[in-house]
Amino acid sequence: MTETRRGLLLGLAAWVMWGFFPLYWPLLEPAGAVEILAHRIVWSLVVVVGVVLALRRGRQVRATLADRRTRVLLAVAAVLITVNWGTYIWGVNHHHVVETSLGYFINPLVSVLLGVVVLGERLRTLQWVALGIAMVAVLALTVEYGHPPWVALILAFSFGSYGLAKKKANAGAVESLAIETMVVSPVALVYVLFLVGSGASTFGNHGALHVALVMGTGVVTVLPLLCFGGAATRIPLSTLGLMQYLTPTVQFVLGLVVFGEPMPPMRWLGFGLIWLALALFTFETLRNRHRTRAAADAPETVAA
Repeated sequence: MTETRRGLLLGLAAWVMWGFFPLYWPLLEPAGAVEILAHRIVWSLVVVVGVVLALRRGRQVRATLADRRTRVLLAVAAVLITVNWGTYIWGVNHHHVVETSLGYFINPLVSVLLGVVVLGERLRTLQWVALGIAMVAVLALTVEYGHPPWVALILAFSFGSYGLAKKKANAGAVESLAIETMVVSPVALVYVLFLVGSGASTFGNHGALHVALVMGTGVVTVLPLLCFGGAATRIPLSTLGLMQYLTPTVQFVLGLVVFGEPMPPMRWLGFGLIWLALALFTFETLRNRHRTRAAADAPETVAA
């Protein structure tokens, strides 16, 4: 198997696993969203520590921790991904699966907006058009819901900001994940112990299957991240970027078919506008990448 094919399969596995997450979190009921989040963080740390030891990456983790700027950025990333995870779990368990998919559809556009606001990047005309259409879509969905789609917006902006923090930290995938979980796991562990001590914990009180599923949150969190990391080193970022739409597409279908969530006409209009914005954005991104590559190849052709 070629490295490119292996990368495609790893990327496909990561995005599909993330897409089917809405089927996992309801299995953890009657645990609430905060309890699930706390366990997810604690058990993710256990799994990540195992991965670090298995891959002998302890030296790299210590080297990453030695850089103060990287530590601060990864601490910020840890807080942002915790907000993202908690919002996502709450959204799924409170029947907002379609809205969570909207958040991840919007995310690429939010990342572009953050690049403009924070990094001073300049957008091309068609990208501005895509952002304008997305804003109209959010307004349409605000009218339909009777309030802004907060779950989708929190997911999009927290994950977009998380990606920005990770980009500026520029740390390895395993090392950064280990440090992020180390940052928030003490708070999560204290909360888990508090629930156990107060008798409010569901862990251990609803059978062995519930215990296994709760402990499994660490595996289902880390496994797709490792697959994603393997894909990112083997296939072009443009390919990986197009594959990211698999996750919200799967979530959207699950919300409609499995969870039976309603889709009034105005909601379809809002989603349709988002999909149009993404199509324009993707087209412009690929076109510009092609132009850049052609311009880079031109001098070599002349020289030959």
